[in-house]
Amino acid sequence: VVPAIPALFVKKLQDQEAKEGSTVTLHAELSKHDAPVRWKKGSVLLQASNKYEMKQMGSIVELLIHDLQLKDA
Repeated sequence: VVPAIPALFVKKLQDQEAKEGSTVTLHAELSKHDAPVRWKKGSVLLQASNKYEMKQMGSIVELLIHDLQLKDA
């Protein structure tokens, strides 16, 4: 058994500002193509829903947060 090399960030997430009620997209690039990604806010694992939309295109991953509220900071 050969252990897999972990995926690393090639391009990290950047802080963004947006207005309440709008949608923001967070982008990151990973060192491995199609590496599994789990999005968390603190210790809470985010699930795809009307609020959170997750996308992955090869090594590019995105999290869209819809209907932004102050608690999403």
